[in-house]
Amino acid sequence: MLIRRDRRVTTVTPAGGDLPELPEVETVRRGLAPVLEGNRILRADVRRPDLRWPFPPRMAERLEGARVERLGRRSKYLLADLDSRETLIVHLGMSGRWLVSGVRLGVFHHALAAPEKHDHVILDIEGGGRLTFNDARRFGAMDLWPTQDLEAHRLLAVLGPEPLGNAFDGRYLAERLAGRKTPVKAVLLDQRVVAGLGNIYVCEALWRAGISPLAPARDVDAAAAERLAVAIRLVLEAAIAAGGSSLRDYRQADGELGYFQHSFAVYGREGAACARPGCGGLVARAVQGGRSSYFCPRCQRRA
Repeated sequence: MLIRRDRRVTTVTPAGGDLPELPEVETVRRGLAPVLEGNRILRADVRRPDLRWPFPPRMAERLEGARVERLGRRSKYLLADLDSRETLIVHLGMSGRWLVSGVRLGVFHHALAAPEKHDHVILDIEGGGRLTFNDARRFGAMDLWPTQDLEAHRLLAVLGPEPLGNAFDGRYLAERLAGRKTPVKAVLLDQRVVAGLGNIYVCEALWRAGISPLAPARDVDAAAAERLAVAIRLVLEAAIAAGGSSLRDYRQADGELGYFQHSFAVYGREGAACARPGCGGLVARAVQGGRSSYFCPRCQRRA
């Protein structure tokens, strides 16, 4: 989190221009859960008709008075289950962030923040808290959907299994990679194959597994798929424990800003020595599908 002293709020937001990946969204979920879960939304101020897409009809009316029973996550979406039997679906987009004010977080108490530019949805929460969704680029999204039919929502129905869930393992991954000429990295970024992965963590997982992002998916055999599935889990678990890789994170007890910088093995380290003991290679960069792939050509095999 980032303590914004000028507005006296706590910002729960990914930093930087990339879309947040699973660990960042999970970190946001954990930051918001103590404010939301078990409390009612007393007032909803929806200040524009849309973000990336139009808001659902009567969104403010449907939110007001509802109690948040659980704040969950599916892939890169936040899911607030309401006692009205609807779920509020939120995607942060590229610049979306939640501003928390009016509640005690740690040892600090933050006054309610007055609405500012790009504050599009404001929720006053039972107990005195206020959540403000600020999105300068308006690539975020919100929707309300019946909780019992949540998996049928158009944004969720196409998603593959969660990489930290029981449905994702080496056997599943081997089946989805088999026979495909597409580079393995592109397959892993396909949300229909596995949900929530993005460029950063795919690069890191492939390095851990010793597989080149340029390798055709069909060349990843069962043993390599098992290594890769394990590597994906380890990378995500480490990132979640650290608060994400691209989050500004509150650290200091006096309220000064602290910035968490995750130590990557390959991501963003073009030309640096490979971190694998005894490798001796240098990290290279290649462009795939308009995105930078970082890898070590020496210890990450093409096939």
